[in-house]
Amino acid sequence: TEGKVYHHYNHTPVGGWEKVDTLVFDVPAMKEQGVYGTVVGLRITNGYPFMGLSLIVEQTVYPSQRRRIDTLNCKLIDKDGTPKGQGVSYYQYRFQLSQMSLAQHDSLHITIRHDMKREILPGIADIGIAVNKLR
Repeated sequence: TEGKVYHHYNHTPVGGWEKVDTLVFDVPAMKEQGVYGTVVGLRITNGYPFMGLSLIVEQTVYPSQRRRIDTLNCKLIDKDGTPKGQGVSYYQYRFQLSQMSLAQHDSLHITIRHDMKREILPGIADIGIAVNKLR
């Protein structure tokens, strides 16, 4: 789509996503200066045991090394047990994370880990990042 500069998913381990397993995304240098939005994508299966998911997302801008840390609380299943995402056996979600001004040639290093009390989370298939130029 127009404005998309990066879109990539990383798979989580089939046996479950461990709290110490950090997913890494390296966004290449921006071709032009502007305001960019970051979106987190998520795919879960029916095996996911909770109604929500807390993610810690760290974004580091290079070469300035400016850092931003966000906690993203994702509501995945409503109180009736119905998934809020789109899909049948896999459910797709998109969560707007942040907007930031980036200079030409800035790049991003993004890491994502879960912040749930359970050490290993079953039922999470993929976590992704999309970066779009907004203006």
